[in-house]
Amino acid sequence: MAFRTVGDPRGEPWLLLHGGPGSGCQPGMLAPLDLSRQWAIAPDQRGCGASRPRGKTTANTTHALVADLETLRRHLGVERWSLLAGSWGTVVALAYAKAHPQRVQRLVLRGAFALSRREVGGLLQPPVRTLGALGPEPAWPARPGRSVPAVLARLRQLLQSGTPGVATLRVVRRWSLLESVAAGRGMRRSLRHASQGVGDLPGGGPGPGETANPFSGPGRAALAAAIRRDWAQLRRRQRRAQARAHQRGPGRSERAALDKYRVQAHYLRRQGFVRPGELDRAVLLLAQRGVPVDWVHGRFDAICPPQNSRAWAALGARTAPPCATLHQPPSGHLGSEPAMLAALRACVRGRPV
Repeated sequence: MAFRTVGDPRGEPWLLLHGGPGSGCQPGMLAPLDLSRQWAIAPDQRGCGASRPRGKTTANTTHALVADLETLRRHLGVERWSLLAGSWGTVVALAYAKAHPQRVQRLVLRGAFALSRREVGGLLQPPVRTLGALGPEPAWPARPGRSVPAVLARLRQLLQSGTPGVATLRVVRRWSLLESVAAGRGMRRSLRHASQGVGDLPGGGPGPGETANPFSGPGRAALAAAIRRDWAQLRRRQRRAQARAHQRGPGRSERAALDKYRVQAHYLRRQGFVRPGELDRAVLLLAQRGVPVDWVHGRFDAICPPQNSRAWAALGARTAPPCATLHQPPSGHLGSEPAMLAALRACVRGRPV
């Protein structure tokens, strides 16, 4: 398992858990931390990123990932650490915390993923309007009336090859583009919110266990400008990806993407190797042990529904005193979006939002 450590080794240790499944830790994941007083530990999960063999799915389960993390903790001599995780990483974080709650100081969980068929289907079988804008792709197995498990089974079959053929290469390109488009939907909604001065959540101020929105008044204009820059960059990447859709032969990045999506299809097909109700039980256990959890979920997230974090924050707030706090920045799914990054920094660095 590849891992990197950054920051002050004498400082507060933070374990970073990347999303995916199948991705790896990226430099941007360090942005919420104050590396002058915090120590970041960033592993690439089994079969992902720089871990070897890359793209391996044999013996690759959530239980194995948890065991890998505990081995890493002992290797580094860390007594307790805090966990910063996003998207799929929140599943791994909850699984680890349930297995080793005595080793967890606190958790900051972004864009929680519930492994629901709705979430997976929303990505693999997007709206007809989205497909129309992207153009047809005969190799993509999602068809009207075809179930999500059937789509995942076909994707897994296509992605098994170590030397991708034309159909496999087109599937990799389409999956990457669909992820980008889904992230862009949330970003576009957050831009509309910031640009038009749309009001905050219905009902006025924040509810119980929620934090207020810091982007109001003068801050909203600066937020809109920052989102507009990010949106323009995302659109340029999407146009380049569409232009490469029918090129022959994989590039270096596409070979890495093949490994990524092979692992992703493996996990999604098995529902993350998580039994029904297991994530709920993890949330309740953390609450009973008094482990603080900050649930940070973009209000306009188009990949993982904000209701995921709302429900788990409510479940974790049942204890007295409540240990769960819900933050709903006006952003989409990505951790790099300005409002999301501000909220994560406030949580990780221990400052009020």
